[in-house]
Amino acid sequence: MRGLLCWLVLLFLLQPWESQLQLAGPRCHTGPLDLVFVIDSSRSVRPFEFETMRQFLVGLLRGLNVGPNATRVGVIQYSSQVQSVFPLRAFSRREDMERAIRDLVPLAQGTMTGLAIQYAMNVAFSVAEGARPPEERVPRVAVIVTDGRPQDRVAEVAAQARARGIEIYAVGVQRADVGSLRAMASPPLDEHVFLVESFDLIQEFGLQFQSRLCVRDLCNGVDHGCEFQCVSEGLSYRCLCPEGRQLQADGKSCDRCREGHVDLVLLVDGSKSVRPQNFELVKRFVNQIVDFLDVSPEGTRVGLVQFSSRVRTEFPLGRYGTAAEVKQAVLAVEYMERGTMTGLALRHMVEHSFSEAQGARPRALNVPRVGLVFTDGRSQDDISVWAARAKEEGIVMYAVGVGKAVEAELREIASEPAELHVSYAPDFGTMTPLLQNLRGSICPEEGISAGTELRSPCECESLVEFQGRTLGGTSANPNGLLNRSLAQLTARLEHLENQLANQK
Repeated sequence: MRGLLCWLVLLFLLQPWESQLQLAGPRCHTGPLDLVFVIDSSRSVRPFEFETMRQFLVGLLRGLNVGPNATRVGVIQYSSQVQSVFPLRAFSRREDMERAIRDLVPLAQGTMTGLAIQYAMNVAFSVAEGARPPEERVPRVAVIVTDGRPQDRVAEVAAQARARGIEIYAVGVQRADVGSLRAMASPPLDEHVFLVESFDLIQEFGLQFQSRLCVRDLCNGVDHGCEFQCVSEGLSYRCLCPEGRQLQADGKSCDRCREGHVDLVLLVDGSKSVRPQNFELVKRFVNQIVDFLDVSPEGTRVGLVQFSSRVRTEFPLGRYGTAAEVKQAVLAVEYMERGTMTGLALRHMVEHSFSEAQGARPRALNVPRVGLVFTDGRSQDDISVWAARAKEEGIVMYAVGVGKAVEAELREIASEPAELHVSYAPDFGTMTPLLQNLRGSICPEEGISAGTELRSPCECESLVEFQGRTLGGTSANPNGLLNRSLAQLTARLEHLENQLANQK
């Protein structure tokens, strides 16, 4: 904590620094924002150093637009334990916050930074403590101020917090461990990691932090109409779409699967080897898939099954009728841990998940049934019988492997050709590029269910189509399935070649 000595100057120069913040522009109106300060108050913090940190917090507060519908602020301090100074719901006036900060008494014990991040994620940013519900998409920001090396692990819990949508700034004071700061902070690291060694750097952090909050104001202050995400850029803004989806001509909406119908069941590996922070990444990946589907009772229906040593239906095909409901349910799924019984999961899918009782549409309606398996390792039971049975039942199977997933098992699970139905990522952080491949395969107008219509199987056209699909094509083009597969593969190769050319 000796590094905090350099902050002593702030006690004498705090007013000029605050004035500079105000000269940078009027107090920014950030719109809705949930902001939690996580303050190190371990025993190495000397009394005058803690007073400097206290004044630093007060200075930052004076640059924020505080209010129940604007910025809500919470403060927690930690050492060997974590203490809530005041939660997000406590105060709506800056004066009350400043009073609580000035009355703050340091804990003066160890430095359990990981424990503090865990508390912030599970408690401080909970709706009960005053955070806005996730569906309101109010940004959640944590500012961690520390002076030394954590006495517990921070990388895993920080990754889990980031996966839950918490943006983390890590501010270290002189002797703080830079590696730990980088492990905690959100990307890009050059905008979220600060090592404070002088007054100038304190000022820089304060100014940059306020500037970044003010940038949010443009998107929050106008009716931007962006379907997915609005990003401020100087005096303008632009709309973004999820990975694998394209921005439409109106500059606001994102393309999605709008033709045909699919019953999609996702089998998600919840075994111990996945680890909690990676399970959060898998949930986010699942929601990115949902983003490009036209979820509705008449369009695409989605069900989710988690498996480990046992199998649990998180929600069946017939439960949710909108993408928003599905995504909210995915985020609420709790990690199971334990073993990897992939064969048992496949059996559950075949026997239960695609039943009409679970929400699958009757076979007579000819709606494609698609199973998508996520796994990170070798199955502890036999998969061959139920992998084959799934395909015999007409379920189109996709397999997504991560890390130590076994290629032979992925190929056995997946439908043919394996090149179009098997995807692999070396780790959970690199799954996003797989979205485009999955979109090209699952999205109805681009993949297996292009142009599917709900009609009676007794109609002449339906019988001809069924015969054509059974034989691998149509009456007019018996090689249709092969040609379509080759065309998809060629298009993807051309896309990759174009990306490589652009990188040169």
